[in-house]
Amino acid sequence: METVAFTAMADGTKEEYEFLRGLEHEVSVADHVLELFETVRGSSGGYQITRYEHALQTATRAHRAGESEQYVVAALLHDIGECIAPDRHGEVAGAILEPFVSDELVWIVRHHGLFQMYYYAHHFGEDRNVRDRYRDHPYFGACVKFCEVYDQCSFDPDYDTEPVEFFVPMVRRVMSRAEPAP
Repeated sequence: METVAFTAMADGTKEEYEFLRGLEHEVSVADHVLELFETVRGSSGGYQITRYEHALQTATRAHRAGESEQYVVAALLHDIGECIAPDRHGEVAGAILEPFVSDELVWIVRHHGLFQMYYYAHHFGEDRNVRDRYRDHPYFGACVKFCEVYDQCSFDPDYDTEPVEFFVPMVRRVMSRAEPAP
């Protein structure tokens, strides 16, 4: 069978759905995510480096600081939703990562955009401390750290950043897990 015969899902047979399920697993989630990651390669959005380079730099900093492999992968993919939903990119990236990394990392990725406002919101007369609404959340400090130590400082064209090939094995290992991380 090369394709299913049905044109409406309600008409599919068990055999057709078994066939489709088998095809879904031929290409790994990691392959799809890495393909999506490539879409941000050329977009600088006005910064001195591209979103792609920013992601690599963020992940490089996390790796060099000794963060876990899950953390490094989350750092690499934290802005992957930019090309799909710029204003909600953290939510998109968090949804992609959720089955594979800890709840803490998902929360950090989902909220990092709001936490990053600390560095620029005051220039627009907005509240730079908007993140304080989460001050009592158990992951508040971890998100502040991610933004301060890895994300906000990763727009440096002179930083010695690792290439994507360095991170691909990590992405494959993290995204091959069948169950969400603890």
